Amino acid sequence: MNKLIHTFFLLIAFYGGVNAQQTDSIPPIPAMRQLHHEYIIRSFSAIKAYAATNNKLSNQDFNLAGQLITKLRSKIELSTEIDNNAKYTWLRGVNDLLQGYFTNYQSTKTTSTPLSVLLNTYQIAMTEQLTGGSIAPLMKLLDLESAIVVTENFALASNRGMTAAKDSILVKQCNRNPDKILPILFRNPATASADSLIVLAAFRNPEELYSYAAAPNALGKKIQSVNHPFVKLVSRLSLTSTGRMYFPFLDQLYTGKLKMDSITKFVGNDTSAGYFSLLVRTRIEYAKRIQSGDTPMAAKVLYDKLKAKSIELYINEINALHSENSDIVRFKSISKLSPQELYYLAVTGEEEMYTSSFVNGVYPRIFSGMKSPRSDSLLAMVNNDQYKKFIKITAAYNKLDDFLAKMDKKDAEQLMRGFVNGLEKTNSLEDAVDVADSYASVYNPALRKLMLSQVQLELKRCIEIKNKRGQVIYDLLGTIFSSLEPSNKIDLAAKLGIMPIYELPNVYLKDKENGRVIMQQFFYGDKDGMVVFNAFLNKFRNANWKITKKSQWVEVSSRKGTPITIYANLPLDETEELDAASQDSLIAYLNEEKLHPTIVIHRGHSYYLNQTVHKMPSSAKLVLLGSCGGYQSLNEVLEIAPGAHIISSKQIGTGIINQGLINVISEELRLGKNLKWPALWNSLAIRFSGTAKEKFDDYVTK
Repeated sequence: MNKLIHTFFLLIAFYGGVNAQQTDSIPPIPAMRQLHHEYIIRSFSAIKAYAATNNKLSNQDFNLAGQLITKLRSKIELSTEIDNNAKYTWLRGVNDLLQGYFTNYQSTKTTSTPLSVLLNTYQIAMTEQLTGGSIAPLMKLLDLESAIVVTENFALASNRGMTAAKDSILVKQCNRNPDKILPILFRNPATASADSLIVLAAFRNPEELYSYAAAPNALGKKIQSVNHPFVKLVSRLSLTSTGRMYFPFLDQLYTGKLKMDSITKFVGNDTSAGYFSLLVRTRIEYAKRIQSGDTPMAAKVLYDKLKAKSIELYINEINALHSENSDIVRFKSISKLSPQELYYLAVTGEEEMYTSSFVNGVYPRIFSGMKSPRSDSLLAMVNNDQYKKFIKITAAYNKLDDFLAKMDKKDAEQLMRGFVNGLEKTNSLEDAVDVADSYASVYNPALRKLMLSQVQLELKRCIEIKNKRGQVIYDLLGTIFSSLEPSNKIDLAAKLGIMPIYELPNVYLKDKENGRVIMQQFFYGDKDGMVVFNAFLNKFRNANWKITKKSQWVEVSSRKGTPITIYANLPLDETEELDAASQDSLIAYLNEEKLHPTIVIHRGHSYYLNQTVHKMPSSAKLVLLGSCGGYQSLNEVLEIAPGAHIISSKQIGTGIINQGLINVISEELRLGKNLKWPALWNSLAIRFSGTAKEKFDDYVTK
């Protein structure tokens, strides 16, 4: 601390000296050193010229910098402490300093240190070097880039404080990039500040510390030696083969709320219900802390593990038994789970769970396992954790009315207001997207009215408090909700510049040049492919359509109504890759004729899906993935055709449903109608029964 105070006094004295001696001039310079002075002058002139050209010139700073450069040159020439050889060194050092500053300046690296301050600091560093002092305290006065310039200056290379100075720079690097502390330390494990930085990294990302601690290298050994209880806990776990199984409970272990032994009994058999139950109980406790503003360590690790175990232990099994007639047999694995555990199966396994798994298994068993089957009691049991996600799920599976009916009307209304409220407070848009998704699945007029009214109130609130994020979110939701009502005549594309959400207008699917809707189907040449292909053609053998066969594909064109042409490649022999050749031939023809498909349909097994996605055109605005598990390929499709509406199955895709969808879509478009998904989906649902109805329930639009 005394050294730092001494440095500040030096800075003040030096600034005062500069202001008092503005008339300083350079003494006579020996001819052998004149070129070194000229280098300094050129470097400073280049900096000023660049600053002026880029409108970054600060006259006050550059005037002061010029005076400081003159003073430094004069000091070097007049000093009796510096011999002739050393004068070359210091003159070169001044020029290198200017060059380093200029390099940072040109590369727009962040630097908050003015040139005059950097020169002033260098003057003090020079004094410290000549008197045997340390330059380390000076690093606290500079930003990272300027500190690097000083420590890399070769005139200061032998300074006794260089190690401490570089340690200070490393700390600055870690402070600027707290998520990269351990990668930085990996290159510099022996730095003096390693212990404190490791502790900081441990609390920021204990999983990363775990990985580094387990490595047999210098940083791993350093982490193992840190004497801090949390670091020691993570280090200890990293040296065991089952350490990651304890990680979800890290916060509990560190605070002493859980003992290792209470987890160890499940770790040897982590497929047991006991480990899953412990995950659920811990998550419920974490949820309460999160809502009160606390952040449990490794909370995301716990949630991810809970999701993985939900899918691995239960969801995969009940999905796989979807053909089992007996619910007792199908849902045996979840028969002993508590309502809280079943709740977390739903919210963590939403994307993987089949409709029948939720509707016939998880959802009814949640309430049958409660003494008082009330929805508000269920949410209280899980501390309202992920309740917005659960509402969205029940809406998607047409269970929201039933869920709300299991509580008092006043409480149900308050819950739905809470569902809509405060969407601007989260770091992501997930909750807002859940609200938008849910509204499309709500058919109760009173509930719709309540949600829309609450969105409007929240928009007004955000306007009053001038919260821009909230204004954008609620204005979008209000517009989207209102667009679902045809009488409002809201054109989302015109108002928001986005594709409509709840419907696809007929006009959006027409080719701009000829006004024709172009559809492309991908067929494959296995045994099933030919059967499906013939079934497709048979559905269009009527007065409304004309079928034209080509050598590699067929064209099915509308005779009446909206011009539509469905192009489908022939399902030729897959063993000789003739089906792929027919697809490529058709694609080449479409490109040559400048025909851009806006509807793309995959008609093949799941193992062909990647081939279809790889070949599909970016012009697609509606994509039907007619294979099993097509839901898993949504991201890949959206990367090719951003904004496209996608129909896919979360479990088994079937020909009868796919063809039913194609028939309805093509007929609606031929009649000049828009594809209004909520109404269209309801009309389709009544066309299927039995096993087909169950499978249709797992088709979703995105």
